[in-house]
Amino acid sequence: MSDQVVQQVSEDRGGVKSARRTTDLLEAFASSPEWMSLAELHVLSQIPRSSLHGLLRTLAAAQWIETDATGAKYRLGVRALICGTAYLDRDPAVPYATEVLEKLREQTGFTAHYARRNETEVVYLETRESRRSIHLISRVGRTLPAYATALGKALLAELTDEEVARLVPESLPAMTTNTITSRQALLEQLAHVRQSGYASEIEEGTLGVRCVGAAVKYRIPATDALSCSMPSSVSDADAAGVGELLVAAASELGNQLQRAGIR
Repeated sequence: MSDQVVQQVSEDRGGVKSARRTTDLLEAFASSPEWMSLAELHVLSQIPRSSLHGLLRTLAAAQWIETDATGAKYRLGVRALICGTAYLDRDPAVPYATEVLEKLREQTGFTAHYARRNETEVVYLETRESRRSIHLISRVGRTLPAYATALGKALLAELTDEEVARLVPESLPAMTTNTITSRQALLEQLAHVRQSGYASEIEEGTLGVRCVGAAVKYRIPATDALSCSMPSSVSDADAAGVGELLVAAASELGNQLQRAGIR
């Protein structure tokens, strides 16, 4: 087999190796809020040190990463933010969602979110903070496990139990002491979501916070959802009232997106 054929087979199986390593490295940076050393990145990415050093030098020159004062530790750079913002700027659904979030914040007094499911995670695309912000950790660009969020449960409920089982492992890592930790418990909650039309969670993702969320059904299955976050002290009855508002808002937004031809 010629070298050219070997290279083509390798690229067909896993993509160009250097490109794959670069994306793996950027995702490693995105997963850590701290500065990371060459040794830490080597352990996390499993990229050989010789290749890793060259990749870091190239990424730093292009401003995808930056170094600390010693030049020995690294973190994401400004280009990552610029490209991430460009994704939002070009997403046709976000402007419509922003208007709905503003309305939800005024109606409920709570922080409102718009997010999209990416496999087993939800990615926050837009947020409108409450006038009485409780300093939530959720923010644009942040990802959280779908099973631990109202947004994610609302979207997982759009799938069949068989589809959920293929996505979600039997055992689920806990984010707090209240997080559900089994797929069976998740499936039972999803059955309730399908009946009520909205999902809820209490301190499963963040202590002191409860959320309700509803899917925006302009795609099949739905990929996007709206939610409201509120103090965990809010009563079940009040949270249910917010859930009903969310169902109406999500339906309105889904209809707007469909009329606009957004898919």
